[in-house]
Amino acid sequence: MFTQIELFDKNEKLKVSPFKLQLLKWVGNKQRFAHEIISYFPVGFNRYIEPFLGSGAVLATLSPKQAIGSDIFNPLMEIWKTLHRNPAKLKEWYSDRWEIAHGDQKKEGYEKIKESYNNRPNAEDLLFLCRSCYGGVVRFRKSDGYMSTPCGVHNPIHPDTFSKRVDVWYERTKQVEFIELHYEEAMTIAKPGDLIYCDPPYRHSQGILYQGQKFNFGHLLGIIEKCKKIGIYVALSIDGTKKSGSLICDLPIPKKLFEREIFVNCGHSMLKRFQMEGRTLENEVVADRLLLTY
Repeated sequence: MFTQIELFDKNEKLKVSPFKLQLLKWVGNKQRFAHEIISYFPVGFNRYIEPFLGSGAVLATLSPKQAIGSDIFNPLMEIWKTLHRNPAKLKEWYSDRWEIAHGDQKKEGYEKIKESYNNRPNAEDLLFLCRSCYGGVVRFRKSDGYMSTPCGVHNPIHPDTFSKRVDVWYERTKQVEFIELHYEEAMTIAKPGDLIYCDPPYRHSQGILYQGQKFNFGHLLGIIEKCKKIGIYVALSIDGTKKSGSLICDLPIPKKLFEREIFVNCGHSMLKRFQMEGRTLENEVVADRLLLTY
């Protein structure tokens, strides 16, 4: 499919500094290596569009001058919209729930907040849950969207620390328009010269995630092809390698759709560790596949 797998890229790099201050925890969070992904973005592009926003790690690391961040998951997008229009409210949501679930009352309080969320899915509870659940693996039951992840072993960060992170993220995302959209709608907004970064649910590992089981990879590839034809840059993160590189995930990727394929080392799989009840698996080092239409 590709003439080579690029381990050393000779093209001009887009350079940004690593940004490690995580706001939300989410499966597939790219915070640690977002700057490496961004280094393969075009050096010059117009608007930045991210239609599978999740934790927003790549968006915040890039800190674009003009951007759209979107996702179809309403409670998640309400968190991002609140960051944009009322960051003080976001701090209040977290602080109120931290008072319920920290120290000796952490697990009991966590379960109360999780019950509140499952009775009425909402941004306020999800904000705290995604920061305090086990490994940041926000897991939802396929049949009804029930959030089932247990409480994490770590202590949730203090509200003062979270407040400072909100301030930093607010500044880094001030130029972003946050919209609740299906990825097809978001990508249709793009115009020639824009850059779309797609980080969809992964086919081989993320079926337990909200909406992940409904995701159609072939449909996304069709939209990417349309974008490429009219001069829109598209970068796609998707399943790459597992078992320390010995297994390359098989994906139905059309020939000539992407110009380059790069593997980005992600370290140990937190999702796999969660599924194996916390055991660290040395042979579960994974690498994401980064596909570029340019």
